[in-house]
Amino acid sequence: MRLILLGPPGAGKGTQALRLVQRHGIVQLSTGDMLRAAVAAETPTGLIAKDIMASGGLVPDEVVVSIIADRIEQDDAKDGFILDGFPRTVPQAEALDALLAQKKLKLDAVIELRVNEGALLARVEKRVAEMLERGESVRADDTPEVLSKRLGNYREQTEPLVDYYSDKRKLVTIDGMMPIEEVSAEIERVLAALTKAGEKVDAPAAEPARRKVAAKRAASPSKARQAKKGAVAMGAKKAGSRQLVKKAAKKAAKKAAKKTAKKTVQKTAPKVARKAAGKAAKKVSKGSKAGSKSRSQASVKTRGGTRKAAVKTAAGRGGKAAKKVAKRSSSPAKRLTKRR
Repeated sequence: MRLILLGPPGAGKGTQALRLVQRHGIVQLSTGDMLRAAVAAETPTGLIAKDIMASGGLVPDEVVVSIIADRIEQDDAKDGFILDGFPRTVPQAEALDALLAQKKLKLDAVIELRVNEGALLARVEKRVAEMLERGESVRADDTPEVLSKRLGNYREQTEPLVDYYSDKRKLVTIDGMMPIEEVSAEIERVLAALTKAGEKVDAPAAEPARRKVAAKRAASPSKARQAKKGAVAMGAKKAGSRQLVKKAAKKAAKKAAKKTAKKTVQKTAPKVARKAAGKAAKKVSKGSKAGSKSRSQASVKTRGGTRKAAVKTAAGRGGKAAKKVAKRSSSPAKRLTKRR
């Protein structure tokens, strides 16, 4: 939590800052305290501020911002801080914004304690009178005259910050004239509301924007038609996908059936082949027996015919020989007869 307490002198900023420190565990950063600490620590920025302060001059804004930059990087300021007494002018506020942006930090709220200046002067006068009655010493800067001068400086230099932070929607105004406890309770109520709003922003902040865009699209006829066309196209695409799935399923089933048939054939083919081979062998065996029988019968017939032919041939030859013999035997007789 990073806060700025804004208000004129005597508005109770110091009191409320102390309560916030105790309740939320954050640190109060006062420019006066920081300048004195930097000077005591003799930091480079502190040494520059020391020379300026020693000469009675005002510390430039860039020096103050540099001191704040060093301070908020310390461990006790990591959970948050309250800036008291800074910024005092619009240029200081702009420099602070640039510093926080550079460090990627954000300012949560600027709490303005608004008071009645006349009532403040009356308070101071009453407090001074009481201190004097008790015999206590009064601080030189805690008199009605000094307060009046400081209030004039506030109106001239610091009050423009009310408009500056109001334009940035960081300003929260609380009635500083209420009793201290009531002021504290009001500050806590404001901080609780800011924390709750911050949680809502962190949780999906883009959701309302998405709903708005969806409503615009639904309200637009052309957009609706496009959405309808897209839905129809999507339905057709899905239907086509279903058809493709069916085709693929049929193809896969056919392929599986072929594969199964092939396996079945591979298993049963040897048996069928053996049966067919046995039948063929039997037929061949029968054929070969019949063939051999016919061949043997043919050979017997042939042999018989050959024998007959041979007998005939032999008989023929015998006749011819007998004729020759008879002829030969008859020829001498014929010759003898002729001689006689």
